[in-house]
Amino acid sequence: MFAVLKTGGKQYKVASGDVLRVEKLAAEAGEQIQFNDILMVGDTVGTPTVAGAGVQATVIDQIKGPKTINFVKRRRKHSSARKKGHRQQLTLVRIGDILEKGADKSGVKAAVSGKGMAVSAAAVAVATKAAPKKAAKKAEAPKAEAPKAEKPKAAPKKAAPKAKKAEGGDDLTQISGVGPVIVKKLHDLGVTSFAQIAAWTPEDVAAMDDKLNFKGRIDRDEWLKQAAELAKG
Repeated sequence: MFAVLKTGGKQYKVASGDVLRVEKLAAEAGEQIQFNDILMVGDTVGTPTVAGAGVQATVIDQIKGPKTINFVKRRRKHSSARKKGHRQQLTLVRIGDILEKGADKSGVKAAVSGKGMAVSAAAVAVATKAAPKKAAKKAEAPKAEAPKAEKPKAAPKKAAPKAKKAEGGDDLTQISGVGPVIVKKLHDLGVTSFAQIAAWTPEDVAAMDDKLNFKGRIDRDEWLKQAAELAKG
């Protein structure tokens, strides 16, 4: 007999005696567990799961999957690359009995993924904190509703002031694509004049791109060329 079980967001077709690698489970080596999300047992198809069905297994070991390498490269004039490795945590189990009925009364510990345990713990913590507040609200005597006061009409919003020229600096908004918000960020970074921008090196441009989160906008809008012309007056 075979069964199709679901764990860790994946489906597995198993038979008694199979050795299976699944997403990490909250169990120790040698412990017996039971998968209760059974999508199919023999000829019985669940809707979506088969009620009362289960697959029992024994935990062999907690292992790690093969190492995968993630390589990210940013394509632009001043490119950058990042390399990162990862090994997925897995649990090695040996499939035992496949139960068509009565699994809910077997008394065997249910197989729960580590992620599921973390979510459950977080839910319990939230529920525990929220419980006293709800009880306190019920204990309070009902208050008489006061007549609602008319809300004063909101005053018309004033237009946001334009970015001021930094003392002893240039009006950076003359550079195409530079607005008041960007000017403020540049001032915070100590950039107040056309001459400073015109003198940026490729490394300075790359650093400013990262700080302003522009992704190559400085080169596309030709800030350096505009700043050099404006600096000449």
